[in-house]
Amino acid sequence: MAKYIFVTGGVTSSLGKGIIAASLAKLLQARGLRVTIQKFDPYINVDPGTLNPYEHGECYVTEDGAETDLDLGHYERFLNRPTSQANNVTTGRIYQTVINKEREGAYLGKTVQVIPHITDEIKRRVLLLGNDGQYDIVITEVGGTVGDIESLPYIEAVRQLQWELGNENCLVIHLTLIPYLRAAKELKTKPTQHSVRMLSENGVHPDIIVCRTEEPMTYDLKKKIALFCNVNVDAVIEANDVPTIYEVPLEMMREKLDVICMQKLHIPIRQEPELSRWREFLDKLKYPKSKVTIGLVGKYVELQDAYKSILESFIHAGAVNECKVVVQYIHSEFITPENVEEKLAGLDGVLVAPGFGNRGVEGKIAAIRYVREHQIPFFGICLGMQCAVIEFARHVMGLPEAHSTEMNPATPDPIIDLMEEQKKITAKGGTMRLGAYPCQIKPGTLAEKIYHTHLISERHRHRYEFNNRYLEAMEKAGMIASGVNPETGLVEIIELPGHPFFFGCQYHPELKSTVENPHPVFVAFIKAAKTYAEQRKASNPLHAESSVHTA
Repeated sequence: MAKYIFVTGGVTSSLGKGIIAASLAKLLQARGLRVTIQKFDPYINVDPGTLNPYEHGECYVTEDGAETDLDLGHYERFLNRPTSQANNVTTGRIYQTVINKEREGAYLGKTVQVIPHITDEIKRRVLLLGNDGQYDIVITEVGGTVGDIESLPYIEAVRQLQWELGNENCLVIHLTLIPYLRAAKELKTKPTQHSVRMLSENGVHPDIIVCRTEEPMTYDLKKKIALFCNVNVDAVIEANDVPTIYEVPLEMMREKLDVICMQKLHIPIRQEPELSRWREFLDKLKYPKSKVTIGLVGKYVELQDAYKSILESFIHAGAVNECKVVVQYIHSEFITPENVEEKLAGLDGVLVAPGFGNRGVEGKIAAIRYVREHQIPFFGICLGMQCAVIEFARHVMGLPEAHSTEMNPATPDPIIDLMEEQKKITAKGGTMRLGAYPCQIKPGTLAEKIYHTHLISERHRHRYEFNNRYLEAMEKAGMIASGVNPETGLVEIIELPGHPFFFGCQYHPELKSTVENPHPVFVAFIKAAKTYAEQRKASNPLHAESSVHTA
């Protein structure tokens, strides 16, 4: 029987429940246990697929095509294991299931209520992953903050599970904030006391309290929290701010979070965590031998979470190349043919990000033309790849009005067009080409050099595709389709032979990059940027660096 750990949050949002859950899971996995993590989100959307990135950050797509919370990206990057639809549940999906059952007559005419019907469905989904015998421990992150009205059914479901499963099969970790008042030079525990009291009023008593803090905690402070929150002193865990999220597992190991959880769940401790590859990655991350500056061209650059997986993939690829990747965010809406040289000055590579809609597309096209003509390493993902094709069609193939029908339905040259099966679909949620699809790679191409194989599988999230009516003309003009779907013939990868690095893909490689398996396309892109930087430095050693943000 699997054992269950619940992670709740208090005082404020964005404390890092997902990172704490992923770090604990990594430590338990490193001790030889089979672990998975799931996220329960209290919003009423059925999934994040229709949410604006400004609302909730990026939408993370799993192998089976589920559109999920970005925390599932952390789970995969830390555990190096794929997640699925079962790993992310929203209030919308819970209510949808219950209402559908009621319409089918499954409740035999009873009054459908939050308790027991909604809480029973929550419990069913919590236990789902632990029922198939694949996992020893299932960690469930409960989204939102204790006290939110939206979270109450989840807290009630946790209370019931604590009672049903027993203390040896279930524990609750509460992540909270210990604010530091600079004027008084003091850490304050009162918000934590109130948060735990509110949780206890709902019948859930935390076994472990993880305290997010920017200053070190004293033993007396831990003892005070333990006294007022009714936990053991060793169950008060300090989670100090660290330079990178990838240090958190080691911090939690120093605090013995994994040991305390195993003791409380009556799991024998047979081995120390095997984290040699993790430590090796951290050493390379902390002590790089060189630096590259990458321009991230997109229209959601004000919110870094909108491109979370891309930024983390840069970190993974940078470590492999022993290179610090510095990211310069460039808003595509403000790029024009007149200022593109100024906007892209000093960059060693440009990544044109995915997205939807017309806003900022012409800026992306202008940026791609500049890097194509100036031989700067280029990487386009999804819409970024489509923009590369549009730019090439306009300025090389002699089709000045070429466009995507997403942006211009009346274009005379729809080089990017809606897939035939998408044309009759009007609903937005969960109706795109989603999840893993195969891709056949042509021999002798950059793609083959990157992947070292001829058949790959990558994750997708899009409606529009390259229009194969233009394939022959495009390849005749010099841009080749180096990867296609073996079943449908849809173009997956485009590249420009003779360019130092010009690679566009219809899929999302950032979704499969992990600490232990950095994605090969990102690794190759950063390597190309590194080579370009070295060549540029050799030809102009006094070149000035632009202002940047570190990835």
